[in-house]
Amino acid sequence: MTTTLPFGTWPSPITPESIVADAATPTATWIDGDVVWWSEARPSEGGRIQIVRNDPDGPVDLLPEGFNARTRVHEYGGGAWWVDDGVVFFANWSDQRLYRVDPGTPPRPITPEPRIANGWRYADGRRVPGSEWIVCVREDHTGEGEATNEIVMVHVDGSASPTVIAGGWDFVSSPRPSPDGARLGWIAWDHPNLPWNDTELWVADLDTNGPEPSVAGAARLAGSGESLMQPVWRGDELFVISDRSNWWNVYRVDGVDDLVPVAPMQREVGGPAWVFDLADYGVTPRGELAICSTVDGSAAITCMDTDGSVRTWTLDRSGLASVRVGDGTIVAVATSGYTEPEVVSVDLAQGTAAVLRPARDLGLDSAIISRPRSITFPSGDGREAHAYFYVPTNPAANAPAGELPPLIVMSHGGPTSAARPGFNLAVQYWTSRGFAVADVDYGGSTGYGRDYRYLLEGQWGIVDVEDCCAAADHLATEGLVDRKRMAIRGGSAGGYTTLAALAFTDTFAAGANHYGVSDIAALMADTHKFESRYDDFLIGPMPASTALMRERSPIHHVDGFSCPLITFQGLEDAVVPPSQSEQIVAALDRRGIPHAYVAFEGEQHGFRRAETIVAVLDAELSFYGQVFGFDPPGITRPVTLVHADALGSRGQG
Repeated sequence: MTTTLPFGTWPSPITPESIVADAATPTATWIDGDVVWWSEARPSEGGRIQIVRNDPDGPVDLLPEGFNARTRVHEYGGGAWWVDDGVVFFANWSDQRLYRVDPGTPPRPITPEPRIANGWRYADGRRVPGSEWIVCVREDHTGEGEATNEIVMVHVDGSASPTVIAGGWDFVSSPRPSPDGARLGWIAWDHPNLPWNDTELWVADLDTNGPEPSVAGAARLAGSGESLMQPVWRGDELFVISDRSNWWNVYRVDGVDDLVPVAPMQREVGGPAWVFDLADYGVTPRGELAICSTVDGSAAITCMDTDGSVRTWTLDRSGLASVRVGDGTIVAVATSGYTEPEVVSVDLAQGTAAVLRPARDLGLDSAIISRPRSITFPSGDGREAHAYFYVPTNPAANAPAGELPPLIVMSHGGPTSAARPGFNLAVQYWTSRGFAVADVDYGGSTGYGRDYRYLLEGQWGIVDVEDCCAAADHLATEGLVDRKRMAIRGGSAGGYTTLAALAFTDTFAAGANHYGVSDIAALMADTHKFESRYDDFLIGPMPASTALMRERSPIHHVDGFSCPLITFQGLEDAVVPPSQSEQIVAALDRRGIPHAYVAFEGEQHGFRRAETIVAVLDAELSFYGQVFGFDPPGITRPVTLVHADALGSRGQG
């Protein structure tokens, strides 16, 4: 039976509790011989990362209680675990030491305890073939000033102290030994670049036979005005991803600055290296290259044989991540428009996919799922921007005749990230209640080539804001949403765009700021090493851009705020410190703007705990109800707005 109810008040089976109940999102995969492994993020366990082995009798958890396979290198982590011949190596969250797990034994540390807690942090490792050594990245916080990032060798049983074999750059990643263990390739870059701007590919001879491992003859093979990532060996051949054609594609390295395109395509292979050990292609034991990309919203696999023959096919999936290549198969984390992420095995001969780790059964009627529609719309300076649009969808409810839905514009983080069309229960939480959602790929987003990514060079706070406002205006002009009830929400850099849109435009009637940036200059002084020079690209280098940073910082333009804001913040956030949220909240309080501030002890950058995720969704829905003038059902933790009396009359459009 269908009931007529105002948008925003539709009853939904998708509750905050159902979003986190038994949730376990696969984050990475591994193939070790014929055994498949993966990791899972589990909100119900405090957001810890568990490593899982796919046994014939079913998945088996590896880590006992108290262990969490998560690294703090670059604060964003990634590449926290790997497997070699049944032995698992992982970085443990609580102390950041490397641990070894042999079959049937508990984890034991193989790196020394630093004099400063979490002073040595490890990531992105591989065992060097034919040796007793692991090569990995170490971030050293034990000295004065900025942390030091180096490539180190760690003995597999911890019997020798780690040895630094390569350093001198501000950042290093992806140390990959050749199959014979004789050579090592890696990626390096320096301030002010980030890995999607300008990186270098280095190679050296590797010696693990002496008293200490070492490298010799280190040489830069590529890197000048291009983003290089994911080096992969095939015998003595080296491959790498570069965006020198505008698109991130796979190349074979033929010599210094001599890269030969492999299966060139006008679409992206891979994405921005916010985390370690991204994997979007690989080599089969018989030497075939398997390359994963996206074509018209579907995951595509391109296989190139050693004879140069190429075949491509698509899967009934929207994307593949953490791609590991085995003997005739690949294993990956797969996304789609109708299920949460799953671990799949793809037969490279047949092009068929088998699910190894299925998504949880949500028990939802497929009719309640809002499917994304890709839209392109005009924006500033005659350019086009992109978004995924979700219409309100719920078979149990419809809206009164003539009513238009409220809109939530989502501004993704990064800002060098991207909206994803894969199924996201948190989006369905809004659409099933009668909200329209626009997930915007503003200029600067990845997935559209280097040129589109560079639209944000020096333009942060302008292009991203223009594109989010243009998306809202386009949908309102098309008669799809209520122009008087449009909100913008975002986290981190998306939180900055949210605040900037409220400070500098009058497009939106409300905003939800999740650990966003309010003071750009202060952030650059307080944030971690990885992003400490990001604003050289986004705004301009200091001190020449001091005035411009002030001009673009919402904290210095609170007089532009006229609509309510809710702010969420983790109090242990080392990327966007709590002071960023506290400043904007205090400024709105002084101006009498309706607002709420919800802070969480123990949360870092991004919310991982089940209780936090539940509280945030409840509070944000409560906030929109108060601002837009409707009473959403089922809220158990309503938020109290400061200066709520200033809301005035905000009826339904």
